[in-house]
Amino acid sequence: MRLTGRRVALLIEDDYQELEAWYPVLRLQEEGATVVIVGSGRKSTYDSKLGYPITADRSADEVSADEFDAVVIPGGFAPDHMRLSKPMVDLVRGAYESGKLTAAICHGGWMLASAGAVRGRRATGYLPIRDDVVNAGGEWVDAEVVCDGNVITSRTPEDLPAFAREIV
Repeated sequence: MRLTGRRVALLIEDDYQELEAWYPVLRLQEEGATVVIVGSGRKSTYDSKLGYPITADRSADEVSADEFDAVVIPGGFAPDHMRLSKPMVDLVRGAYESGKLTAAICHGGWMLASAGAVRGRRATGYLPIRDDVVNAGGEWVDAEVVCDGNVITSRTPEDLPAFAREIV
């Protein structure tokens, strides 16, 4: 179990994409990591795009980047809700600025843009967020997974095997 002793925050909000949240959670747990589901704090249980619930372990205003080795941001429309939560953006910014692994898939790149974590970095994501990444100072790359320093990004659920492999 390669990640025993590691703590990973997985951010969550309503309208998350099911596979993009659960696949990394299960894959990281498989490797021995402790995954903490961190919500915005608006409520305790969040619904996916299809209504599948996930319960947050903690809210973003109760945690800090110092508690984690990595932050993972799933997609769906959840990141658009997450960007409205200053504590969530601060958590991503804190992880990124301290050199911790900061990973996002699909629309998750919106959070990286809001946190200043794509400036000067190569990144990918779901094609409709391309302009947001570029306008935030990132270089857009169309690839299943892009690793640039401590930032890992992927496009869609089809890219989850490569995304999870790079996180691990």
